[in-house]
Amino acid sequence: MNLNPIQAPLLFCLLSAGSLSAQTTPSTPPPVPYASVSELNSMLSQLEQASQMTQADLGRLRIEKWKTDSGYKKQTLSNVDSIQRNLQAALPEIASQLRNSPEDLGASFKLYRNLDALYDVLGSVAESAGAFGSKDEFQSLSNDLSAFERSRRAFADRMEALSSSKEAELAQLRTQVKTLQAAAPPPPPKKIIVDDNEPTKPAPKKKKPIPKPPTATTPPTAATPPPVASGQGQPK
Repeated sequence: MNLNPIQAPLLFCLLSAGSLSAQTTPSTPPPVPYASVSELNSMLSQLEQASQMTQADLGRLRIEKWKTDSGYKKQTLSNVDSIQRNLQAALPEIASQLRNSPEDLGASFKLYRNLDALYDVLGSVAESAGAFGSKDEFQSLSNDLSAFERSRRAFADRMEALSSSKEAELAQLRTQVKTLQAAAPPPPPKKIIVDDNEPTKPAPKKKKPIPKPPTATTPPTAATPPPVASGQGQPK
Protein backbone atom coordinates (compact mmCIF):
# COMPACT_ATOMS: atom_id res chain seq x y z
CA MET A 1 0.00 0.00 0.00
CA ASN A 2 1.16 3.52 -0.75
CA LEU A 3 1.77 6.08 1.95
CA ASN A 4 -0.92 8.74 1.60
CA PRO A 5 -0.39 11.12 4.55
CA ILE A 6 3.31 11.82 3.89
CA GLN A 7 4.95 12.17 0.54
CA ALA A 8 8.52 10.96 0.10
CA PRO A 9 10.02 14.27 -1.20
CA LEU A 10 8.57 16.18 1.74
CA LEU A 11 9.94 13.62 4.17
CA PHE A 12 13.37 13.83 2.58
CA CYS A 13 13.38 17.62 2.75
CA LEU A 14 12.30 17.66 6.37
CA LEU A 15 14.75 14.95 7.38
CA SER A 16 17.55 16.90 5.69
CA ALA A 17 16.52 20.03 7.58
CA GLY A 18 16.50 18.09 10.83
CA SER A 19 19.97 16.71 10.12
CA LEU A 20 21.23 20.23 9.36
CA SER A 21 19.81 21.54 12.63
CA ALA A 22 21.43 18.66 14.52
CA GLN A 23 24.79 19.42 12.91
CA THR A 24 24.45 23.09 13.89
CA THR A 25 23.88 22.34 17.60
CA PRO A 26 24.96 18.73 18.18
CA SER A 27 25.59 19.14 21.91
CA THR A 28 22.25 20.76 22.80
CA PRO A 29 19.38 19.13 20.88
CA PRO A 30 16.01 20.81 21.34
CA PRO A 31 13.92 19.21 24.10
CA VAL A 32 10.88 17.17 23.06
CA PRO A 33 7.62 18.54 24.49
CA TYR A 34 6.11 16.46 27.27
CA ALA A 35 2.77 16.25 25.44
CA SER A 36 4.45 14.71 22.41
CA VAL A 37 6.28 12.10 24.51
CA SER A 38 3.12 11.25 26.43
CA GLU A 39 1.14 10.83 23.22
CA LEU A 40 3.78 8.55 21.72
CA ASN A 41 4.00 6.37 24.84
CA SER A 42 0.24 5.91 24.82
CA MET A 43 0.25 4.93 21.14
CA LEU A 44 3.10 2.46 21.61
CA SER A 45 1.40 0.94 24.64
CA GLN A 46 -1.78 0.29 22.64
CA LEU A 47 0.28 -1.16 19.80
CA GLU A 48 2.09 -3.54 22.17
CA GLN A 49 -1.25 -4.75 23.56
CA ALA A 50 -2.52 -5.37 20.04
CA SER A 51 0.68 -7.26 19.24
CA GLN A 52 0.38 -9.54 22.27
CA MET A 53 -3.28 -10.28 21.55
CA THR A 54 -2.54 -11.03 17.90
CA GLN A 55 0.26 -13.43 18.77
CA ALA A 56 -2.05 -15.30 21.12
CA ASP A 57 -4.84 -15.49 18.51
CA LEU A 58 -2.44 -16.71 15.82
CA GLY A 59 -1.19 -19.41 18.16
CA ARG A 60 -4.74 -20.70 18.60
CA LEU A 61 -5.37 -21.17 14.88
CA ARG A 62 -5.96 -24.74 13.69
CA ILE A 63 -5.05 -24.29 10.08
CA GLU A 64 -4.52 -28.03 9.59
CA LYS A 65 -8.27 -28.48 10.10
CA TRP A 66 -9.30 -25.89 7.54
CA LYS A 67 -11.32 -27.17 4.60
CA THR A 68 -8.87 -26.27 1.86
CA ASP A 69 -5.98 -27.84 -0.07
CA SER A 70 -2.54 -28.44 1.42
CA GLY A 71 -0.86 -25.80 -0.73
CA TYR A 72 -3.14 -23.06 0.62
CA LYS A 73 -2.63 -24.28 4.20
CA LYS A 74 1.14 -24.17 3.70
CA GLN A 75 0.98 -20.62 2.39
CA THR A 76 -1.18 -19.50 5.34
CA LEU A 77 1.19 -21.13 7.83
CA SER A 78 4.07 -19.26 6.20
CA ASN A 79 2.19 -15.97 6.55
CA VAL A 80 1.44 -16.68 10.21
CA ASP A 81 5.10 -17.46 10.88
CA SER A 82 6.13 -14.23 9.18
CA ILE A 83 3.71 -12.19 11.30
CA GLN A 84 4.89 -13.88 14.51
CA ARG A 85 8.55 -13.18 13.79
CA ASN A 86 7.80 -9.54 13.00
CA LEU A 87 5.78 -9.02 16.17
CA GLN A 88 8.45 -10.68 18.33
CA ALA A 89 11.58 -9.07 16.87
CA ALA A 90 11.20 -6.32 14.25
CA LEU A 91 8.31 -4.36 15.76
CA PRO A 92 9.78 -4.10 19.32
CA GLU A 93 13.12 -2.94 17.92
CA ILE A 94 11.53 -0.19 15.81
CA ALA A 95 9.35 0.88 18.74
CA SER A 96 12.46 1.13 20.93
CA GLN A 97 14.20 3.35 18.37
CA LEU A 98 11.18 5.64 18.29
CA ARG A 99 11.07 5.87 22.09
CA ASN A 100 14.68 7.08 22.06
CA SER A 101 13.82 9.74 19.44
CA PRO A 102 10.12 10.53 19.89
CA GLU A 103 9.90 13.10 17.09
CA ASP A 104 12.25 11.46 14.61
CA LEU A 105 10.38 11.40 11.31
CA GLY A 106 12.62 8.66 9.93
CA ALA A 107 11.86 6.30 12.82
CA SER A 108 8.16 7.22 12.68
CA PHE A 109 7.98 6.43 8.99
CA LYS A 110 9.81 3.15 9.52
CA LEU A 111 7.23 2.08 12.13
CA TYR A 112 4.34 3.14 9.91
CA ARG A 113 5.72 1.17 6.97
CA ASN A 114 6.09 -1.92 9.18
CA LEU A 115 2.51 -1.58 10.40
CA ASP A 116 1.36 -1.23 6.81
CA ALA A 117 3.05 -4.52 5.86
CA LEU A 118 1.68 -6.29 8.96
CA TYR A 119 -1.82 -5.08 8.20
CA ASP A 120 -1.70 -6.51 4.67
CA VAL A 121 -0.46 -9.97 5.71
CA LEU A 122 -2.71 -10.18 8.77
CA GLY A 123 -5.66 -9.17 6.61
CA SER A 124 -4.91 -12.06 4.26
CA VAL A 125 -4.81 -14.55 7.16
CA ALA A 126 -8.06 -13.16 8.62
CA GLU A 127 -9.75 -13.46 5.23
CA SER A 128 -8.61 -17.07 4.95
CA ALA A 129 -9.90 -17.79 8.45
CA GLY A 130 -13.28 -16.39 7.46
CA ALA A 131 -13.40 -18.64 4.39
CA PHE A 132 -12.01 -21.89 5.78
CA GLY A 133 -11.70 -21.57 9.57
CA SER A 134 -14.07 -21.29 12.48
CA LYS A 135 -16.15 -18.26 13.38
CA ASP A 136 -14.14 -17.69 16.56
CA GLU A 137 -10.87 -17.68 14.61
CA PHE A 138 -12.24 -15.18 12.12
CA GLN A 139 -13.72 -12.92 14.80
CA SER A 140 -10.55 -12.79 16.89
CA LEU A 141 -8.35 -12.02 13.88
CA SER A 142 -10.81 -9.37 12.71
CA ASN A 143 -10.52 -7.64 16.09
CA ASP A 144 -6.72 -7.80 15.86
CA LEU A 145 -6.82 -6.36 12.37
CA SER A 146 -8.98 -3.46 13.56
CA ALA A 147 -6.52 -2.73 16.38
CA PHE A 148 -3.61 -2.57 13.92
CA GLU A 149 -5.64 -0.32 11.64
CA ARG A 150 -6.26 2.11 14.51
CA SER A 151 -2.55 2.17 15.34
CA ARG A 152 -1.62 2.69 11.71
CA ARG A 153 -3.99 5.65 11.38
CA ALA A 154 -2.78 7.13 14.66
CA PHE A 155 0.87 7.05 13.55
CA ALA A 156 -0.07 8.48 10.17
CA ASP A 157 -1.79 11.42 11.86
CA ARG A 158 1.21 11.91 14.14
CA MET A 159 3.59 11.98 11.20
CA GLU A 160 1.41 14.52 9.44
CA ALA A 161 1.44 16.78 12.50
CA LEU A 162 5.20 16.40 12.94
CA SER A 163 5.85 17.15 9.29
CA SER A 164 3.79 20.35 9.52
CA SER A 165 5.77 21.38 12.60
CA LYS A 166 9.10 20.66 10.91
CA GLU A 167 8.00 22.54 7.83
CA ALA A 168 7.18 25.59 9.96
CA GLU A 169 10.61 25.35 11.63
CA LEU A 170 12.27 25.14 8.25
CA ALA A 171 10.42 28.23 7.01
CA GLN A 172 11.47 30.09 10.16
CA LEU A 173 15.10 29.12 9.64
CA ARG A 174 14.98 30.34 6.06
CA THR A 175 13.57 33.67 7.20
CA GLN A 176 16.31 34.03 9.81
CA VAL A 177 18.99 33.29 7.24
CA LYS A 178 17.62 35.92 4.86
CA THR A 179 17.45 38.46 7.68
CA LEU A 180 21.07 37.80 8.69
CA GLN A 181 22.22 38.05 5.10
CA ALA A 182 20.44 41.38 4.66
CA ALA A 183 21.90 42.78 7.90
CA ALA A 184 25.46 41.70 7.19
CA PRO A 185 27.76 44.68 6.32
CA PRO A 186 29.25 44.72 2.83
CA PRO A 187 32.87 43.63 2.54
CA PRO A 188 35.43 46.50 2.75
CA PRO A 189 36.97 47.66 -0.53
CA LYS A 190 40.38 46.37 -1.40
CA LYS A 191 43.29 48.78 -0.73
CA ILE A 192 46.13 49.20 -3.21
CA ILE A 193 49.42 50.26 -1.51
CA VAL A 194 52.03 52.09 -3.61
CA ASP A 195 55.59 52.20 -2.22
CA ASP A 196 57.30 55.44 -3.32
CA ASN A 197 60.61 54.29 -1.88
CA GLU A 198 60.82 51.35 -4.16
CA PRO A 199 64.18 51.61 -6.02
CA THR A 200 63.94 52.30 -9.68
CA LYS A 201 65.39 49.79 -11.98
CA PRO A 202 68.48 50.99 -13.95
CA ALA A 203 67.97 51.54 -17.63
CA PRO A 204 69.31 48.73 -19.70
CA LYS A 205 72.74 49.38 -21.22
CA LYS A 206 72.87 49.90 -24.91
CA LYS A 207 75.07 47.53 -26.77
CA LYS A 208 78.01 49.11 -28.61
CA PRO A 209 78.06 48.42 -32.33
CA ILE A 210 80.78 46.06 -33.33
CA PRO A 211 83.01 47.66 -36.06
CA LYS A 212 83.07 45.77 -39.26
CA PRO A 213 86.52 44.57 -40.42
CA PRO A 214 88.05 46.59 -43.37
CA THR A 215 87.48 45.21 -46.81
CA ALA A 216 90.68 43.86 -48.42
CA THR A 217 91.81 46.00 -51.45
CA THR A 218 94.27 45.18 -54.22
CA PRO A 219 97.56 47.18 -53.79
CA PRO A 220 98.23 49.68 -56.63
CA THR A 221 100.77 48.59 -59.26
CA ALA A 222 103.86 50.71 -59.97
CA ALA A 223 103.37 53.22 -62.75
CA THR A 224 105.08 52.29 -65.94
CA PRO A 225 107.46 55.07 -67.05
CA PRO A 226 106.58 56.60 -70.35
CA PRO A 227 108.68 55.42 -73.25
CA VAL A 228 111.70 57.52 -74.19
CA ALA A 229 111.75 58.82 -77.75
CA SER A 230 114.62 57.83 -79.85
CA GLY A 231 117.38 60.44 -79.85
CA GLN A 232 115.99 62.16 -76.77
CA GLY A 233 117.54 62.04 -73.44
CA GLN A 234 120.79 60.56 -74.77
CA PRO A 235 123.97 62.54 -74.27
CA LYS A 236 125.42 63.79 -77.31
